[in-house]
Amino acid sequence: MSISVFQQLELAGRALSVQRTRLDVASTNLANAETTRTAEGTPFRRKDVILAEEQVADSFGNALDAAIASVKVDEIRDDPAPPKMVYEPGHPDANADGYVAYPNINTVEEMVNMITTMRTYQANLSAFGAVKEMAEQALGIGRNV
Repeated sequence: MSISVFQQLELAGRALSVQRTRLDVASTNLANAETTRTAEGTPFRRKDVILAEEQVADSFGNALDAAIASVKVDEIRDDPAPPKMVYEPGHPDANADGYVAYPNINTVEEMVNMITTMRTYQANLSAFGAVKEMAEQALGIGRNV
């Protein structure tokens, strides 16, 4: 199966976009790890990025192109886990029993998500750069002939 340079660049670009979204969501989760009251009056809900496979087709509709798949962000949804209840009777958001509902965010888990996302982003950026360099070298060969 042969993939054109433009398809390779498109695939790497899509992967970069997905990783950027994952990084943005992890950053938002970390930034709101202590947010006990949102505009809705509830604690912040951790967000999850749900990915899905996406078929990539050439404009010519080549049968081989049906085998080429990329990744896309299917949705960003709230984590269904309940908030963490912490006993802080002096807190302005404490309930009648003195417990405050904190977001269900594990900062260590979010940091690990950010690190793996950044490494995946860097790998895709390297792939993008390698494809670009190969295309430039191919053009250079054509000029020297």
